Amino acid sequence: MAASALRSPIIRVLAVDDHAVVRDGITFSVQCEPDMTVVAQAATGQEAIELFRLHRPDVTLMDLQMPGMNGIDAMLVIKEEFPSARIIVITTYSGDVQASRALKAGAAGYLLKGTMRKELADTIRRVHAGQRRIPYEVAAGIAEHVNSDSLTAREIEVLRNAAAGKSNKRIGDSLGISEETVKGHMRNILSKLEASDRTHAVTIAMKRGFLDG
Repeated sequence: MAASALRSPIIRVLAVDDHAVVRDGITFSVQCEPDMTVVAQAATGQEAIELFRLHRPDVTLMDLQMPGMNGIDAMLVIKEEFPSARIIVITTYSGDVQASRALKAGAAGYLLKGTMRKELADTIRRVHAGQRRIPYEVAAGIAEHVNSDSLTAREIEVLRNAAAGKSNKRIGDSLGISEETVKGHMRNILSKLEASDRTHAVTIAMKRGFLDG
């Protein structure tokens, strides 16, 4: 039997990130592995969808934060059309909120960009083999807050404005609601995040990823 027939199939990878230097770094790392190759690069969520349809990669590396369509929305479209798609999120965010959203959208792996150099190839191989790969610190964060109440879209808007240093009155003016309504939202936020004050709430929300994106 020819030697080529004994080789494992090459894992075909789609790299999606809005920063060219990150895509180039991923491509270099992947191309150094004997059993995988990058078949295409995308800089936006919409481009990722189009290139996935064209190339049908075995594994997709998907950034979360991109201009226009973000990574989670792109994943939802891809998984709707291709339920067997294997997608690994690559991100700088370790907060449980973004991770939970990504996993619910169908991600099979979650890879922090700070650990890509040593964990990228192994994560690709594991996900390609049908396994899931979530960093311990991310999984621990999800488990810690699994029973926590989530913030509503309006509460996140209020908190985002508070993070910008706006008073309750200015927040109300920005969102077209009364100052009393803002105060009510803030009370709910403090309770849900178990925060002592609005500054503490902003700190917790940023750590968990509510304000990302």
